Amino acid sequence: MSSVDSIENSSPFNGLDMLSSAVILLDGRLLIRYMNPAAENLFAVSERAWLGVPLAKLVGTPPALDNTLSNALRNNWSYTGHNIAVVRSAPDGTPAAPMNLDCTVTPIEVAGNRLLLEVRPIDQQLKAMREEHEAVQQQANRELIRNLAHEIKNPLGGIRGSAQLLERELDNAALKEYTQVIINEADRLQDLMQRLLSSHRAMHPAKVNIHELIERVRRLIHAEFAGVRVRRDYDTSLPDLTGDREQLIQAVLNIARNAAQAMNGQGEIIFRTRPQRQATLAKKRFRLALELQVIDNGPGIAPEIRDKIFYPLVSGREGGSGLGLTLAQSFIHQHQGSIDVESRAGRTCFTIRLPLPSGRDNELDA
Repeated sequence: MSSVDSIENSSPFNGLDMLSSAVILLDGRLLIRYMNPAAENLFAVSERAWLGVPLAKLVGTPPALDNTLSNALRNNWSYTGHNIAVVRSAPDGTPAAPMNLDCTVTPIEVAGNRLLLEVRPIDQQLKAMREEHEAVQQQANRELIRNLAHEIKNPLGGIRGSAQLLERELDNAALKEYTQVIINEADRLQDLMQRLLSSHRAMHPAKVNIHELIERVRRLIHAEFAGVRVRRDYDTSLPDLTGDREQLIQAVLNIARNAAQAMNGQGEIIFRTRPQRQATLAKKRFRLALELQVIDNGPGIAPEIRDKIFYPLVSGREGGSGLGLTLAQSFIHQHQGSIDVESRAGRTCFTIRLPLPSGRDNELDA
């Protein structure tokens, strides 16, 4: 039996699997002996592929981390390094996005392991704080818009009805064109108000296969935007989730349609699905979650609206209602999920995360 097999089959650290913080165990040569699921998620790697690999290949050799590791080995004492800039790497050496970490290194003597690293990403802490602030702000905005929609809806009905009565009294066809403008615009505004209010309808949860749902969206996009190429990158092992089928279809369709419109009907959209373990969604921790990414190669979101893209009536497209992404966010939040976006010229990625069943109660204590 190889040393790697021995580590895999007889790890005394299985209890670390349930921790929300990322933990890595190293031997005296700074080779990786164990990574918990939170560390796998943080560095976007598989533990199996990295067992026996030097830590430096995973995070590089930032001086602050090197000093923390050497001090812990030399003095047999715990040390913490703050705001350490590391660059994640794939097993083939391909660099990933840099991130800043706090890292506590604790000497141990268990099963050949010498150091325990507890890694806390500063970026994620700041992101969580920012998301919480944005959620409060957006909820206030949605309540304001919803109240306005209720107030506007009734007068609109009166305006439309009065225009219809006036039209019946007019003999001049040219004047009737003006009443038709009033009626058509009132109908358009009524539809807008209804869409603003529709995100608050009751859910009808049932078992939903995410890939069947995406295929429905793909067909709709293909029918509406023949010049848009749609690529699929699915993890077909994902289990069904519980949700409102129509709400989820509408959320994904709104994002994909927004991407197609931003590319003027010419470009590429990728639907990518992956599992995510030990995910925190809506301030709750889940053993298993689904991650759906909708990626396009369009011009990107304008910087001036990037932080407000989910706000009601905010649109980067002339003539856009600014409701598609607002409704998508509302539907995802009703499913205890999260949605965020990263955008630059040539690549915009919307990431949806939803809780999945894992064979037992999926929700963990916070």
